[in-house]
Amino acid sequence: MALRIHRVIGLARDADLAERLHRLEHAGRLEYLTLARDDVHRRRLRARTDRETECLIALPRDQALSDGAVLVLDEARAIVVRLTVERWLTLSPRNEASALELGYFAGNLHWRVRFAGPRLLIALEGPKEDYLARLEPLLRDGRAVEVEDDAAAG
Repeated sequence: MALRIHRVIGLARDADLAERLHRLEHAGRLEYLTLARDDVHRRRLRARTDRETECLIALPRDQALSDGAVLVLDEARAIVVRLTVERWLTLSPRNEASALELGYFAGNLHWRVRFAGPRLLIALEGPKEDYLARLEPLLRDGRAVEVEDDAAAG
């Protein structure tokens, strides 16, 4: 039977919740509901915890899911949301003109980006190969270079 969830109780880092969560974790009664980052914008969804508890979530408009959101907290168990780790494609433009072109290109595709000094980081919301295929003309002639060590993404 699915567990119906209609509100977010609070955040795991809240002092008044953290101690209770800690005790439940030590007792083996803490479950995690791992969600993709895109799912935090949804008000209704169905998902399973790491212990296979099926959750039917229907939140009011004034509440949202987030990393650390506590959905269930009682003496029997707690369920806390965890978000998947975000992946980034890191690119280094050859020069200022290439940087402008790369930024314009990413903007036209409505890609979510961040900047790390001279590097452009593109949030991967699908297979990396799809992004590289779209960027192929810029990569082929060296206007942009993929940076494998994406420590800047952290």
